[in-house]
Amino acid sequence: MIPLLSIETSGELCSVAILKSENNYFEINLSEKNIHSEKLMSAIDDLTNFSGLQISDMKAIALSIGPGSFTGLRIGMSTAKGLAFGAGLPIIPVKTYYAHALEISQYLPAETTFVIANNVNTTELFVSKYKTSEKLFDVVEDVKIIKKEEFENFIDNKSVVYGNYKKEGKFFNSGPTAKFVAMWAYFFGKDLLTYNFDYMEPDYIKKFIPRKGK
Repeated sequence: MIPLLSIETSGELCSVAILKSENNYFEINLSEKNIHSEKLMSAIDDLTNFSGLQISDMKAIALSIGPGSFTGLRIGMSTAKGLAFGAGLPIIPVKTYYAHALEISQYLPAETTFVIANNVNTTELFVSKYKTSEKLFDVVEDVKIIKKEEFENFIDNKSVVYGNYKKEGKFFNSGPTAKFVAMWAYFFGKDLLTYNFDYMEPDYIKKFIPRKGK
């Protein structure tokens, strides 16, 4: 299933990677607001030039499917679908928070409980809870939306917290890099390979409702 192209656009980070083996990869990360539509394809072009591999050399495309930014996820998915269709490749849909949990688990001791908490809007959070294990991590509570005032009840004193919700100042980076989207697909995504992606949609969890101008 390698080499593998991966795309992560669920947040501010525009990230792409090519995984050649478990320990050999190329990655480009661009951190700036609202650049996905402008920079994603050029980053993929640069990545193929750096790696010496073309899209046609890939075995699959691993795609971060959310939850996260409505616009970012749509751009990432439409790009992945276009590339996959053009090259005859399957897509591996990767839950964004699983890829992020995989990244975080690399730096924590065994049996550590950790939480990912990211802002949805001014009043709500995406939250999920994991525990490091021999399988890298176990899901304790899958990603869901809660009110910010409910957060103290979601965590305990033993939880290590990551994400962009800065209430307690213990938080950093709100999402994975494309490397870990690829790594999750490599370790766990073999049964998720699909060519039937015409109706594939991002996992928003929360229904997107456009705001009306005043």
